[in-house]
Order: sequence, then structure tokens, then C-alpha cells
Amino acid sequence: MKKFPSFSQWKQIFKVLTKKEKSIFLIFFLLAISSFAFLIASFYINNTKTVPSLGGKYIEGVVGQPRFINPIYGETNDVDRTLIDLIFSGLMTYDANGKIINDLVDSYTISPDGKIYEFSLKDNIFWHDGKLLTSDDVIFTIKTIQNSDYKSPLRANWIAVNAEKISDKSFTLTIKAPYNSFLENATFKIIPKHIWENVSPENFTLSFYNLQPIGSGPFEFLNLNQTNTGFIKTIHLKSNRKYYNNPSFISNLSFQFFEEKEDLIKAAKSGSINGFTLASLENNQAEAEKKILQGWFRKIFPQLDENFSVYRFSLPRYFAVFFNNQKSSIFADSNIRKALAYSVNKNELIEKISSETKNNLSAVDSPIIPEFFNYQKPTSSYNFEIQTAEELLDKSGFKNNNQGQKEKTTVKKPAFQFIGYLRAGSKGTEVTQLQVCLAKLDENFKNILIDEVDGTYSKITENAVTEFQKKYLPDLAPTGETGQSTRKKLNELCISSSQNSQLLKFTLTTINQPQLVQLANILKEYWGNIGISVDINALSIIDIKQVIKNRNYDALLYGESLGGQPDLYPFWHSSQKLDPGLNLSSYENKEVDQLLKDARETLDENIKTQKYEKLQNIVMNDAPALFLYNPDYIYWVSEKIKGIDTEPFGSTQSMKIIDPAKRFINITSWYIKTKRVWK
Repeated sequence: MKKFPSFSQWKQIFKVLTKKEKSIFLIFFLLAISSFAFLIASFYINNTKTVPSLGGKYIEGVVGQPRFINPIYGETNDVDRTLIDLIFSGLMTYDANGKIINDLVDSYTISPDGKIYEFSLKDNIFWHDGKLLTSDDVIFTIKTIQNSDYKSPLRANWIAVNAEKISDKSFTLTIKAPYNSFLENATFKIIPKHIWENVSPENFTLSFYNLQPIGSGPFEFLNLNQTNTGFIKTIHLKSNRKYYNNPSFISNLSFQFFEEKEDLIKAAKSGSINGFTLASLENNQAEAEKKILQGWFRKIFPQLDENFSVYRFSLPRYFAVFFNNQKSSIFADSNIRKALAYSVNKNELIEKISSETKNNLSAVDSPIIPEFFNYQKPTSSYNFEIQTAEELLDKSGFKNNNQGQKEKTTVKKPAFQFIGYLRAGSKGTEVTQLQVCLAKLDENFKNILIDEVDGTYSKITENAVTEFQKKYLPDLAPTGETGQSTRKKLNELCISSSQNSQLLKFTLTTINQPQLVQLANILKEYWGNIGISVDINALSIIDIKQVIKNRNYDALLYGESLGGQPDLYPFWHSSQKLDPGLNLSSYENKEVDQLLKDARETLDENIKTQKYEKLQNIVMNDAPALFLYNPDYIYWVSEKIKGIDTEPFGSTQSMKIIDPAKRFINITSWYIKTKRVWK
């Protein structure tokens, strides 16, 4: 029996092989090794998968400055609100479809009457400094908001809420009347009692914790960098590895702040930032694409190493022109409001702005954005119908003058007219007016009266009236008394009625931002085509807030955000005509008031839908506002960043978010690094 060659014998093989045989042997040997390596690699690839891994840093560029990274104050500023959402947590939050879901809360119950909400917190929730978060923190936050000394902009939402502690993990919130959007209020962020309880109301806005916050959210504050002038250049956050939900994959998150959009553009082109919102570039996608070169150009110039993906989000907001029928009397006339709506070619307007900016704009014909909330569309809308607009203006008395403008002529009724039957013995103001009238009409009458204007109808006045009748009423026998014909003639000769001419003209107020100013000018052109004169008043964001507070505008071109669970009460109920209400048209309709009340109090979602669908038809018929469009929220992010749960720009779908800060709603799923794990 032959034995298999030993190792020492194998070592001698190259001594017996020819040179050619040695080459063939080595080739086959290397092929065998390569095949074995390929099989191992193939096995590994087929039996493992790529998953996100901890690590990496994301830097976002922002035009603007943080002021209060504090939920008590920062909810009115997009920059603050973004940072608050990352650092703090609320009782409730939103999912990727804009629905309300639990956040700090493990569970909750609602009483049958819809007035008592009982919440239970999750286990082991910690503040970033290691302290345990309890119901004491929740109640402290609510009471701070409710206290007028702190001047929180959230106070109106919480002023009538009673918060009571049950245990360290549970508490109740009681409201006076059922309110089906209350859980949206519960998305407010909680502040730590142990940090803020000893800070007085006077020092609350001055505390360094407003810029160096301690929260309980997915990211915690690390540090910030400021210039000598106090301008905040950067804020650095790090992943909260003790986060009660899934901690983030991205280790570090930073915000780089710029004073001007040009500085942000330079940073994006150089690759020093990984993302930014189009709001920083005045919502102009075309300008961003032009100035921040993409795609093949970067392959030619590899030093420009940051390539961006462009994402879009759908928001429950719209832009509209609100007609203030309290300040301007012309807007009290529904025919004029409807004429303004009919005279605007909304589709053409949207196409013009969209083509210039490359932004996706959706036409809005309702106060509730039916497409966003899955409601039925209104039964009617205002199409572009110039003839109808002209007819409505004509019905309101506004005609074309010889200068191409709409003008209304009104005859002003005189304050005094002769209406009484006067004769000898009559006394009073009307007699005095009679005597004055006669003295002015004729020198003969004046001589007869001999300056008698004492208000007594004497024989002298009777003689003057007789002479008046002989001269001006020759076909009638003179009586010396003011009968009907005499009074008519006296009114004709002595009492003059005045005519007033009113041009159809108003001022359109808006924010001094390029796209809104452009929109205002387009509207001005449409309305000018039917003879309506419009002045545009473009104000800074700071200045327009005071104008809105005082309702000091004729018409307001402005945007409104409705929230995730729409409550239209603040926007259209007659009780909300004054600040802090948001009824910007000063609109009043009793049927709408009742529908709004019923819709917010019902616990049946189907009933709420029915009420709102009926309401939108009434509002559209009354035309207190001209609804225009709903723009997408555009977000540029480096292609290195993965896991953003929305569709790229240009697709037919987009993720719903409630406000711009919610673009980070799934930040814990974003990732830069990856690793392979066994399937």
C-alpha cells in the first residue's frame, strides 16, 4: 500500500520539477488560494449585512442666532426651537407621519368627559447631568409657563390647566372643557426643576442655562464658541448615550451660525458644513443650485468634496392674504373680497414663483389644507374669472373712472333740511335756518327781515316767505307758510348735498423677504388689472409683529401654521379677533363660531372632520382671506448622511412634519458610519 507523501518529501518537489512545471504549479496554487479567499469573502458578504454604526459628526449651517435654548421662551424662534427639540423632551412627540406619539410618557388615559388626562412616565429617564426626571419636573414646567411673571409665549395654552402630582412617575392634567387637540399641547418640552427652581422670574431670561442648557433629549450640550462681540459662531452637541429611547448613531452634532447667507454659501461650497435648510437662502432652490455647484462639477473639482442630497418635507402651513374688515371698511363688503379672489390667477402665480425658485408649491383653496389632513376638498373655489370680479365690484358701486381706476361716488345727505310746517308763531332752530336762508337768497328778502334771525316766526318772516313764494313758486298762491312745495324749494336752494368719491385702494402689508415681496407685487399687478390700487408695505419680522398685534393693516400677506392636530379655533373664531388671537381677518360668523367650538370639543374624530368640512365651505363663501399656496420645506444634506426618512427632492411623496424644527424628528436613525453584522 502506497503512503501519502510526507511534508519533507513535499519540500523536495521543486527539485524534481522543471522550470515550466514550477510555473504551472505556482499558478494553480495561487488560483487555489484566491478561490479559497473568494469563497470566504463571499460567505461573509452573503451572511452579513451593513448596519448603522456609532460615530461621525454632522455640521449644519444656519443664518441667524440662538437666543433662548429654553422651552419656556424659545418656541417662537426657528433656530431656538430646532435646538430645543434636540436637547429637550416632551410628554408627547410626533412620528414621521406627523401623528402624536408617546415620548417621555409610557402611557396615558383620558376620562370619558375628555377633561382629565392621566400620564405615567417611562422608567429611568435621566437629565443630562445624571439626575432623575420625575413628575415634579413636569409640574414645575407647567406652573412656570402659567406664571405671568415669566412672560412665556406658551402661557395661553396652559393658563386654564390644573396639574396635580400622583407619584414621582404619574400626574394628572385637568382642563375646563373637552379639547381634542390637547395632546398636541403636551408636546411642549420639560425643563429640570433642580436647575431652574431657584432662578427668579427677573433673572430667568438672563441665566447662562439659556445658552448652555441641560435637557433629557437625544443630544446634550457640549460647548459653544463666541466672537469678541458676543456672536455665537458654533454650538456643539454630543450624543446622549443614556437616552431613554434609542441613542443616536451620530456621535456629534454641531451648528455653525452665519450673519449673512453669502457666508453660508461659502461654507457649503467649501464642505465645512454638511447641511442647511433652504430657509437660510430665502427658500430659493434655484439660487442654491446656481451658487452651490453639484454633481459632475464636483468630480472635475474634487477639492469641493461635499455633495448634497436635497430633501423636501410637507408642512401644515399656507400663505394667504387676510382682509382686515375692522380697519378698512371696504373689506366689510363680501363682494369686494370675492372680487379680489376672482381676479387672481392662482395657477399662473404659483407657476411663476415655482419656475423662478424651483420650489414645489401646492395651491390652497381652504383654511384647513384638506390634502395634508385627509379632508374632503371644499365644494367651491375661486377660479380666475375677471368678468365675475368686475360684476361684483360694479354691484358694490365701484365703477371705472377715466383714469382706469375703480371709483365709487356717494351723495352725502345734508345734516339739516327743512321738514316742518312753519307759520306765524312757530319758534326754534328751523325758523332761524329759514330766516338765514331767505336773507342769503335775495337782497329784497334780507331788507324785509331787517336782520331778524331770532328764531321766532313773526309777521316780518311771514312777509319774507310770501315774497319767496311769489318769486320761486309763481304758479302757487302765496300763503306765507312753509308747506310741502315751499320746503322742497327751500331745500333745493339753501341746502346743498355733497358728493364723495372713493377710490378702491388699500395697503398690502407683508414681511420684507424677497419671495413674499415678489408675491405681493404679483398680486398688486393682478388687482391693478381691474382698477384696484395697492400700496405694498414690507416690514421686518420684528416690526410686523407689532403691526399684527394691533391689527394695524388693511390686508396682510402672511403665513399660518396649523399644527399636527388642527384646531382652527384660534384662527377663525370671533373671540380671537384681538391679540393674542390669530383671527387676522377679524372674521365673524356665528355659525362658524359654533362649528369651531363643536369641532374642538368632540372626542369623535369623524364628527370633527364633518364640522371642519362644513366650516371650510362657509369660510370660502364669506372670503375673509385669499388662500394662496403651501410650500414644501427644502433641506440640503450631505450625501454622507444616511437614514433621513423622507423622499429626495423631485419625488411625489414627502414626509410630513409639523414645523421646520421637526426635520430632526428621526435624528436618532441618521448615520454616517456603518459596520457589518451576521444576519
